[in-house]
Amino acid sequence: MGNGRTIVIGAGKAGGSMAQAVEALWPADAPLEGLVITRYHHIPPRPEGLPRRIELVEASHPVPDAAGRDAAARILAMVGGLTKDDLVLCLISGGGSSLLTLPAEGLTLEDKQGINKALLNSGANISEMNCVRKHLSRIKGGRLAAACAPARVVTLTISDVPGDDPSIIASGPTVPDATTCADAVAILKRYNIAVPGNIMSLLEQGALETPKPGDAAFNGHEVHMIATPQQSLEAAAAVARSAGIDAFILSDEMEGESREVGKVHAALARGVARGTGAWPKPCVILSGGETTVTVRPRKEGAAKGRGGRAGEFCMGLALALQGQGGVHALAADTDGIDGVEDNAGAFVAPDTLKQAAARGMKLEDYLDRNDAYGYFEPIGGLVVPGPTHTNVNDFRAMLIL
Repeated sequence: MGNGRTIVIGAGKAGGSMAQAVEALWPADAPLEGLVITRYHHIPPRPEGLPRRIELVEASHPVPDAAGRDAAARILAMVGGLTKDDLVLCLISGGGSSLLTLPAEGLTLEDKQGINKALLNSGANISEMNCVRKHLSRIKGGRLAAACAPARVVTLTISDVPGDDPSIIASGPTVPDATTCADAVAILKRYNIAVPGNIMSLLEQGALETPKPGDAAFNGHEVHMIATPQQSLEAAAAVARSAGIDAFILSDEMEGESREVGKVHAALARGVARGTGAWPKPCVILSGGETTVTVRPRKEGAAKGRGGRAGEFCMGLALALQGQGGVHALAADTDGIDGVEDNAGAFVAPDTLKQAAARGMKLEDYLDRNDAYGYFEPIGGLVVPGPTHTNVNDFRAMLIL
């Protein structure tokens, strides 16, 4: 560890548990200090007797707030003036893009909030959203690592993105960014997302470019992937097999519009249930990845929809299954929160449509307003585990009997 300082920084929904793990494992006689940002209500109970050596700050997700901005500014100041003898340990997990927010010069927090909301509602995938976020930030897209120079930077990251690319996870604050200002401009135009005119001009001029692969600022830095979506799927498959049920993993990289991905899963499940599918029943089909939701315009007089991509997937799945016997499914976000509600996702069973119909609820109406929470709550179909203090993306399981 040398004679220098050890600074722990980071952001993400797993930030609280990651920071506590470092505190528990770091030698008691070795200096340790730092600041990590996590989502509100995502700090796990502190183990008895564990000394507090790393400050934890809570902030907003998925739309950034002043608490996240102020903490990000503190982190940037904390790593200024370090030497080559110092070590920066960066703890990164999904959600960090919102939590570690420091708008580019000329951009206000309110601007960033508006752009972020528009991205979330647009149907853009995570790599597209984070490309824009990186170029509108003073800390993302490798800029935090550059600020740490000449200190050594070691990044420990938990993946919540398809493909486990560390430059996309939390918008890659400590790794080089291969995307460009031109890419960000193309994405903003593709989804008709407005940004202040002066910022668009800077993007078009390439004035907000991020540090690139090969930049000397990253020399000697290390990135270690400590947990991935694939590992969560393999663990679930092992549980199923231990119960005597075959398990099959489709992919940990599934993307696309949530309801449409749900319909594709339904087709696979129906085939298996009817004896014409790729696998014999009984079995469990598993998948991960990060789907998207394009928020529909709200019809006049309609209630505002609630819910996230896991619930939207379940609505598409239930609609396409049409009560298919022998198929039971769940979809959930592994951090325990689907979007901004208190549920992780939802369950689908053969009687889901029947239960809703008995209450006068028509699934198509709820799909029209992206209201998965409103659909599944009255029928007891929500999955509500609370925050899990980790984040390895979406988790979907279909049990076919």
